Amino acid sequence: MSKPFQRLTLSWPRWSSCARNFTLALGLLLPFAAATHAQTPLQEAIARLSPQQQAILRAYESARVAHAKSVNTYWKRVELKRKRRKTKIARSLPLTLDDYVAEHPPVYKGPKRPADIMAMLPKPPKPPVTKASPPIPVVSDFLREAEATYGFRPDRVPEDDFMIAYALEAVKLGLGRDQVVRVYALETGGMGTHDLQSGYNPRTGRAASTAIGYAQLLAANSIEQVRKEGKEFASRLERLAQDPGMPRDRAQALLRKAALVRRMTADARRVRDGWSAHVKYAMTPKGLAMHALNLDGHIGPWLQVIKLRSVVEFARKRGFVRLTGGQLELMNLAGPGSGFEMLVPPGRDMPTANFFERGGYERNPVVHERTGAELLAKLDEIMDRNVQKPGARRFAAIFDRIQRRLAAGGRSQGEHSRH
Repeated sequence: MSKPFQRLTLSWPRWSSCARNFTLALGLLLPFAAATHAQTPLQEAIARLSPQQQAILRAYESARVAHAKSVNTYWKRVELKRKRRKTKIARSLPLTLDDYVAEHPPVYKGPKRPADIMAMLPKPPKPPVTKASPPIPVVSDFLREAEATYGFRPDRVPEDDFMIAYALEAVKLGLGRDQVVRVYALETGGMGTHDLQSGYNPRTGRAASTAIGYAQLLAANSIEQVRKEGKEFASRLERLAQDPGMPRDRAQALLRKAALVRRMTADARRVRDGWSAHVKYAMTPKGLAMHALNLDGHIGPWLQVIKLRSVVEFARKRGFVRLTGGQLELMNLAGPGSGFEMLVPPGRDMPTANFFERGGYERNPVVHERTGAELLAKLDEIMDRNVQKPGARRFAAIFDRIQRRLAAGGRSQGEHSRH
C-alpha cells in the first residue's frame, strides 16, 4: 500500500564528508561552472555541459525548488489546521470547513526531468545507513530480540489454526465476519499470512514498515496494546493452563508464557503513554520483542482483534453503532480519530491530506488526490476485489463454520484444545 514519495529529483549527497542537496550544488555551480576550476566529479560534469544544457538543467531545478517550497508551505498549513482541530475536538466544539485545507497537495507541473542531461552526470552514491536512519526491523529481528530479551519463543501454529483463533476472538468480541475478513482482504491483499510484514522483500531482507499480521499492527501499536491489555492476556493464558484436559507439560508452558507476558506488560507500563513515546520504545530491544507477540498462536489473534475492537468502540461512543468493513479499515488506516473525521461532515468531503502526517500520506498512493468519502469508496473497491482471493475465501469459510458451531451451542473439542 505504500509508494515512496518522489522527493526533489536532484537530491544529491556531497562528495566530501557530509550530505548536501544537489539542488544547492547546481544553484551555486551552474553560473560559474565554466569559469572555475572543477574540483569534484559533479563540478567537472557540470562544466562539460553546453550553455544550452546548463540552461535546461537550471530551469528544471528552479521549477523543482519552487515546487518543493509550495509543498512545504502546504503541509505547514495542514499541520496548523490539524492542531487547531484537535483543540476544538478536545473542547467538544463543532468543526467547520475553515478547520480544513480545502485543496489537495500541489502537483509538480514544471519542465520534465531532462533524462539525457542527467545521464551525463555521475550517479550519486547510496546514502550510508546511520543511527539516525537504521533499516526497518523485520520478523527475524522481532524473534531474535524476543528470545534474547525475554527468553520468549512464540508458539507458531499453522495458518488455519491462526485463522480459527482469530475468528473465535472476533466473534467473542462482537466483530462481524465482513468487518474482519474485509480488513484482512485489504491489509494482506486477500492471501497474506499471519507473519506477513508490510512491503517485505525476501530478496533484500527489507520491509516498508513494522506493520504485521491480518490487521497490520505497527510495533508501536503492539506496545500500546500490551500496555493496556497485557495483564488480561496473561490471565487468559493462566486460565487455559487450568483446563482439566490440558496436558501437564502444555499447562506449564502456558504458565511460563503468562509470566513472560506479565514481565513485558510491566515494562510497557513504564513507557510514557502517548504515540510518540510508543514509536520510540518500539525500536528498542524490549519493544521489538513485544511485537513478536503477534506471531504467537494464542496471543497474536487476541492482540490484533482487540485493536480492531477498540476502533469499533471508539466509533460506537460517537454514534456509529455498526461499522462496515470499509469504515473499520479507514479508521484502522488513519487512526480512530482521523478516520472518524473522514466518515462525517465536513471532514468526509475534505482532502485526505488533512488526516495524515506528511510522510504517511506520501507513502500511500491509495490516499492521494481523494476526499475522505472517496477514500472510503476506494477501500471498498479494493476489498470487493480482494475478498475473492484464496486467503480471504478460506478465512470467510472458517468464520462461517465457527459462527454456526457457536450458534449450535459451542465449539468443537478440536477447537477447544487449540484455544
